[in-house]
This record gives sequence, structure tokens and C-alpha cells, in this order.
Amino acid sequence: MSSTPGATLDRPSPAGNGPDDDGPELPPAPTKKRRDPLWAKLVIVFGVLLLLASVGLVTALKYGEHKINNSVNTVDVDAINKDANGNEKHVTITGPKNILLVGIDPRVDAQPGDDLIRADSIIILHVNAAHDAAYLVSIPRDTKVAIPEKMSAGAKHSASNTKINNAFAYGADGLTGDAAMAGGLDLLAKTIRANYQIEFDAAAIVNFAGFQQVVDYIGGVDLYVDEDTTSIHIGRDSTGKTVTPGMRQSGDLMHVYSIPGVTPIKYTKGMHHFKGWEALDYCRQRHVLANNDGDYGRQRHQQQFLKAVFKKIVTQYVGSPKLSGVVEKVGQTMTVSDGGINLTDWVFAMKGIGQDGLVTMKTNNGKFNSINGGVYEQLTPESLDMLAAVRSDTIGQWAIDHSDWVASS
Repeated sequence: MSSTPGATLDRPSPAGNGPDDDGPELPPAPTKKRRDPLWAKLVIVFGVLLLLASVGLVTALKYGEHKINNSVNTVDVDAINKDANGNEKHVTITGPKNILLVGIDPRVDAQPGDDLIRADSIIILHVNAAHDAAYLVSIPRDTKVAIPEKMSAGAKHSASNTKINNAFAYGADGLTGDAAMAGGLDLLAKTIRANYQIEFDAAAIVNFAGFQQVVDYIGGVDLYVDEDTTSIHIGRDSTGKTVTPGMRQSGDLMHVYSIPGVTPIKYTKGMHHFKGWEALDYCRQRHVLANNDGDYGRQRHQQQFLKAVFKKIVTQYVGSPKLSGVVEKVGQTMTVSDGGINLTDWVFAMKGIGQDGLVTMKTNNGKFNSINGGVYEQLTPESLDMLAAVRSDTIGQWAIDHSDWVASS
């Protein structure tokens, strides 16, 4: 699919680079890490693998089995391998499955104790018992929950009532490398189990850099931008130098303001071809959206982008010798707790899930439900009912009965 003639990004070209550049030289990283959730980069991990299986690529994937299993970093997570009573779970690939998808954006130079690694995105990927449909249900990162105590390795944390994104942070606190990833997943999975009684059969973490690399590897994607979107992360000053426009943090809130002489990148309504850095920047925006739909608008854009990625892989890489490279590149972006089931077995078991079988749900029906003066968000009774449907594997019927909660992307 080619871009619509005349639909362009309202932005200056990166200074000193041609049309095939790898992106602008970004301004120095802020002292605090950015806290924007990155939905699309999460689902791409298991989603692409599900998609590749769904189009009859068992032979191709079997050929690349060694690459798949050896390109993915695997960790053991107590909450994935054991139930709430500490008993080892029965390992089986049959029946309904829940996969926890977590997005993080840690500072590359962070040291233990410098800055907690919070979960910027939390998604439950529910696969039905027939393994022919999968449902994506997000838990907003600011949702107030009861987080169990963490008395295992690393820093200790007492039980608390706070934002759910802190669960990953507390679990990883005081740890590094794989131990931090496993600790974060463990406490987050235990938090969801304690609050919503949902057990997980596997989990995956994807980070900032990996997402951009995957998009660049497949040569970018074509996407329809459904509302004018202004970047608060990337702009140009009067000399063409890349700067950060209009962003100031006060507590947990970002405030947008104009800087004289600075022109932020703008993504205007219409069809665009996105390189990796452009897609990542677009999918992070929530402050200056034409429809003023904030975080839920950003989630919608990320869902639309995900499906655009799927479409490109299906149309351009199915049957291509480059397919194994795509699978390997996706694998390199993630850390996985596989629940004792080989990753390729996960793929083959879900081969019945096609492009239309991946359904995104709108938590809180896509509307903010804030409490405590906006400091926290809480799930509506309908959202809790949706999670109950995930728990009972009746989410398919629930989606039919609540069709307005199904994202149109």
C-alpha cells in the first residue's frame, strides 16, 4: 500500500540527512525517563508470531525454530510457573490461555536505585479454548490496586495501595538484568491475580529500542492518521537543530507550552508512511491530539499501527526468504517467561488465529474514570465484568454483547 498523494508529515527534514535517513539526532534524554505507554510494541511480540502461524507457515516456522527459540531471552517467573498456593502448575498447551504483555522504557544508563522501572503498558492477551481468537485487554497504568508485599531478592516493599504500574517497579527494585525482569513480572502477575483472579500461562516484556528496530527492519509501515497529532518530543529550532518542544513535568503530569522559535513535528490527518522513529514518536503522543482524547486516543493509534504492521508482514513477507529474519528480529526485542512451553509450540498451537481473530477491547469503554482528583484511575463495573469474562473464557460472547467496547482499529 502506498501513501496517499499529497498526504505528508508536516515536519522539516532532519538537518543534513536525505530521505533515507535513520531519523533525527534526538535531543539529550531527560533526567527522568518518559512514562508513555507503548502498546503497539508489546503486542507485536506475540502478535506477529501468532500471525505468522495463522497464515499456514508451519513449515517455514519449523525451519526457523532454532532461530526463534535462540533469539528470545527467557526467564523463570514464580507467578507464571506456580499457582497462588505455591503449587507447580500443570503445563499444557490446550485450553484457554492468558499471556501478560508488559512494556517498559528504562533509561539505558540507569543503575539500581536510580529510577524504578515502571510498567508503561499492561495488557492481558487472552486466547480462547478453541485457539482461533485472541483478545487484548489493557489495564490502565494509573489504575489503583492492592500490590502484595515483595520480600524476595532485591529491595523489600510492604503491601500498598497505589498505581498498578508500580507493581513491576517494586518487583524489579534492587535487581539488574534478567533478575530485574523476572522480579518485575512476578510481582505484577501476582498483583493482577490478587485483584482480578486472573492466572497467566506466559508473559513477555518488550522495550523501547526493540520496537523501533522491528519497524525499521520491515521497512516502515503505511498508516492512516485519524486526527492531527503534534509531537511534544521532537521538534526543530530556527537553525534546524533537533530540540524537545513544549514539554514540562510537574509531579506525574506533563504540561504543554509553546517555545518561541521551535516548531514541533506534526502528523496531519491522512495516509503516511512511517519509519521506525516516526512511528514510535506518533504512537507516544497523547497531549496535543485534535480530538483531545488523550491516553485513549494514543491507545487507539497504537492499535491501528499494530494492525498496519501485521498487514505488511502478511503481504510482503509471507513466502519470502526474509521471513525467518523477521521472526528472529521480533524475538530479539523481548524477554519471555514461557510457562514451560516451547515458544514454537505456542506458535503452532495458535495457528488458527488469523488477522481478524485478534480483537482489541476498550477498557472503561475508552473513557477516563479518574479518582482522587485525577491521581488514580479505577476500572468501571463493566470493565471488571470484562475481566471476569476473560477469567471464564467467555470474552468472545461478552464482546458480541458489548460491541461498542470493541476497538474499530
